[in-house]
Amino acid sequence: MCFAVSLLYSDIPLNTRPPPPTAERVASPDEESADVWGFTDTVFRFNDRGHIEVSGSRYDDLSGHELANLRPWFERVTGVSFRADDFHVSQYPPEIEPSRASPQLLAELREILSPEQVTDDPQVRLRHGHGHTQEEMFAIKYGRIARVPDCVVFPETDAHVQALVDLALRRDLSLIPFGGGTNVTNAVRCPETEMRPIVSVDMRRMSRIAWIDRVNRMACIEAGAVGRDIVSALAAEGFTMGHEPDSVEFSTLGGWIATHASGMKKNRYGNIEDLVLDVTAVTASGQLERASVVPRESTGIDPRLWFFGSEGNLGIVTRAVVKIVPLPEACEYGSVLFKNFEQGLAFMRELAHSGCLPASVRLMDNLQFQLGMMLKPVRVGVAALGSRLQKWIVTKPLGFRADEMVACTLVFEGSRGEVARQQRAVYALAKRHGGMKGGAENGRRGYQLTYGIAYIRDFIMTRWFLAESFETTVPWSKAAELCTSVKRAILEECARRKLPGIPFVSYRVTQVYDSGCVVYFYFAFNYKGVENPSAVYHDIERIARDEVLRCGGSLSHHHGVGKLRQPFLPKIMSSAALHWIAATKQAVDPRNVFGVGNYYREQ
Repeated sequence: MCFAVSLLYSDIPLNTRPPPPTAERVASPDEESADVWGFTDTVFRFNDRGHIEVSGSRYDDLSGHELANLRPWFERVTGVSFRADDFHVSQYPPEIEPSRASPQLLAELREILSPEQVTDDPQVRLRHGHGHTQEEMFAIKYGRIARVPDCVVFPETDAHVQALVDLALRRDLSLIPFGGGTNVTNAVRCPETEMRPIVSVDMRRMSRIAWIDRVNRMACIEAGAVGRDIVSALAAEGFTMGHEPDSVEFSTLGGWIATHASGMKKNRYGNIEDLVLDVTAVTASGQLERASVVPRESTGIDPRLWFFGSEGNLGIVTRAVVKIVPLPEACEYGSVLFKNFEQGLAFMRELAHSGCLPASVRLMDNLQFQLGMMLKPVRVGVAALGSRLQKWIVTKPLGFRADEMVACTLVFEGSRGEVARQQRAVYALAKRHGGMKGGAENGRRGYQLTYGIAYIRDFIMTRWFLAESFETTVPWSKAAELCTSVKRAILEECARRKLPGIPFVSYRVTQVYDSGCVVYFYFAFNYKGVENPSAVYHDIERIARDEVLRCGGSLSHHHGVGKLRQPFLPKIMSSAALHWIAATKQAVDPRNVFGVGNYYREQ
């Protein structure tokens, strides 16, 4: 039987209680697409002129624009035609297995919650049975997901979550927490061997900011709060948390904690573990909660820390107390062009040690730089003349080669004086490494590309291309070798398999630390005529990951392990470490109530 410890933050001044989001905002199913990444108002598509365009008005530098250069460029770099009339027709939604939730179980759930907080609708169950790996997105369009949750519940309070766990213990259920569903590790995929009824616990109705403490600069936020709502709600009160992962529009606070997440502005604000002061979670043995929140403490083994990277295995995070800071006085974008990736990487390394790091700094290789340029609308008239002149100056007198040059994008935040000092120091350092200013517009566009990549991935999937990203951290001394070796391993394997066209392999450095950096790889290939292409992609990605580890890279920086990377754990951990993982799960959840299966199990 579960028990709950009721310890409230009664000693913390509740200076501000923002209103909860409206019911319409929480329960709007049409805002987010079910079968592709992103919002329903934003899609990449062919227009009547045969050019690619982006619908809607959500992204200033992308939406509503015709990208006339994108299709011919993509054909050139992949060696394959990319036509509006040649597409792989999606079969979404796939066949969905019948629910195993009995009428009695559904009735019991509706007694705990309310009828509208419980559903066994097949479409809802399907969406809660997958994340956003290429494998999952391909399966829902051209195959099927073998096992999905049997029902989905939407708790609104800690008491609801506690009651669900109590019921799971009584009825022998499997609970799988669900946040934004943005993971790329198969983390919410239901184990096919699970015979018990699976209940997906969707946390997004628990999305309130319970309080903001202006004096001590803390906020208590429920775990289901989506990143874009956290940003806007705190901004309305004059604050920011500063955590902005690439998935910030859809991912949740609970998901950030469970995956040990990192954001693009971590240089200024920190990673998720630096921002969270306290975690409240419901487990199989009760509710984890503390009597007070302090800046730091040393109290022996701290169960709260176990939830960073727990990936749904140990319990359900219901809320957290996080650090907040006043909104920055100034926010400026910038960019720097380098003649090659080696110059840019040397700049990034010295910048990491300089003490003048901007909030965010990212280095794109040449192929990704070209893609960014192709996502610009075609200029006409005087603007076109100016663009051609600028290109001529860069590539002729200044000696930058179009097929080698790279770009670094920057975000500066802080007081106006602080931003000005950082800009002077960063651009001076870039100049010493052969770089030249690329302008604020290119910097802003570089970050818009971050939001566009996932849309592009799902658009080209229906045009016979599979694509995905994967990331790693690596020491500075091994970064250059890792980039070239992993790209070579992918290209060699694609050639061995005689895949059609030219594989797209690109990389960028997205985060920097004193000791190393984060490298993101992007890999795509044409799968027309390829048998079982999703499995082929998975096999090549596994080879790439082996090469990452061989070159001294990590298994992941912030995506996590899920089920996708579990087979690699014995390559990076000792048998004793693996035993600790298995033993911890067995000790705190002996009946496997939280049956998501995202942990190493001893054979």
